[in-house]
Amino acid sequence: MRRTNVRVRGREFAAMLLAAGVVAGLAATPAAAESIRENQWHLDAMKASEVWKISKGQGVTVAVIDSGFKFDHADLAGQLLPGKDFSGLPGGVGSFTESHGTEMAALIVGSGKGMGGGGAYGLAPGAKVLPIKIRNNDNATGVTGSEFLKQIGQGIVYAADQGAKVISISQARSAASVTAEDVAELKAAVDHAAAKGALVVAGVGNSAQSGNPVEYPAASPGVIGVGAVDRNGTVTAESEQGPQVDLAAPGIEIYNACTGASGYCKGHGTSDATALVSASAALVWAVHPDWTANQVARVLLNTAGKADDGAQRNDAIGYGIVRPRVALTEPGDPGPADVYPIQEQPVGQPAPTASAVPSATASSPASASASAAPVPGEVGTPVPQQEPVGEKASGSGSVVPVVVAVVAVLALVVAVVVVVARRRAARPQQGVAGAVPPPPAYGPPTPPSDNPYAK
Repeated sequence: MRRTNVRVRGREFAAMLLAAGVVAGLAATPAAAESIRENQWHLDAMKASEVWKISKGQGVTVAVIDSGFKFDHADLAGQLLPGKDFSGLPGGVGSFTESHGTEMAALIVGSGKGMGGGGAYGLAPGAKVLPIKIRNNDNATGVTGSEFLKQIGQGIVYAADQGAKVISISQARSAASVTAEDVAELKAAVDHAAAKGALVVAGVGNSAQSGNPVEYPAASPGVIGVGAVDRNGTVTAESEQGPQVDLAAPGIEIYNACTGASGYCKGHGTSDATALVSASAALVWAVHPDWTANQVARVLLNTAGKADDGAQRNDAIGYGIVRPRVALTEPGDPGPADVYPIQEQPVGQPAPTASAVPSATASSPASASASAAPVPGEVGTPVPQQEPVGEKASGSGSVVPVVVAVVAVLALVVAVVVVVARRRAARPQQGVAGAVPPPPAYGPPTPPSDNPYAK
């Protein structure tokens, strides 16, 4: 699946707006309870009103690589730069056959000017979006995974060359649909962006309930992979999980600008979460324009809301739920400018736990407690964990003979696997040419000396 946001067009919501006198082409002032902003729970959870007293993302350009943009939407008027079209389709970057690109741009820089001032706000309304149009199965049939990733790569290079600080990609394609060469070319584009000082952010995908496939570009090293959480900070059922997840953000019941009849829709998915992480980066960069992409990323990772089990990261929310307010008010030491904060480690290593992560200060019960302390009312409070899978139910009976037998069988299996692996290593590998390897597992970010979670 390419598109990481499954959209709900919200017919009942559109009907409500029309009943309130909001008609396409007319700007009517809705009742307070009917404003889009009052339905944008994610902005309240992310403390937008407090954040905007410090930063609105002013002076920062966020490139959005997507499938077309509605330049004349009231909430986007004046918020979009000219951009570029890599799709090869007629109409240019300002044409569209579906709403996705418009929605992502609005989540980042929406001005709220629609509906007589009751429209949709982006998290970083002072930033600008550089719209980059690509082709996908939503606006053209038959696009291959290779073609898709090629255009993503072209868009990344163009955005970086145009000076975009953040490159937001709410698009994805499964590893099964691309080749190792495609992934290598994508990695080269990501490396180019890094060399230009840009931060690349992408959604990990919405297929957790359909096999949880690895998807690109989020799985590429150097890309911040984003998952989705609900109002309670719990990972959504559709949000994919794995070592490619670095951060999470709200991604359900997201009211936003779109190209529908009413001009507004309710959606969900890791696409929305990606846009919100990208906007968070813009907010931080606007206040610290001298910081590098590595430093902005490190602060976002270190100030993210952690899981309630104390783990530094897990495969559901990565290093935590992004909290721009904390990143702005308690950023800590941003660390080295030239070191990417997510260190690769050998494939198959388990996710690091809190006890395995080097702390910036001496460990103590008090500091361990503080590292998981919630911020009242803010998305990013400790995330509820699922019950352990595979735990033995309590009951009578001896388990020692069973354990011994299992150990013996496992030892035999390991021996067979080692022999087979050595034989395979000694001859050319069989299978599909250009098969894409799984993404690497990731290590912890470099903790700053005054990380608020280590105090």
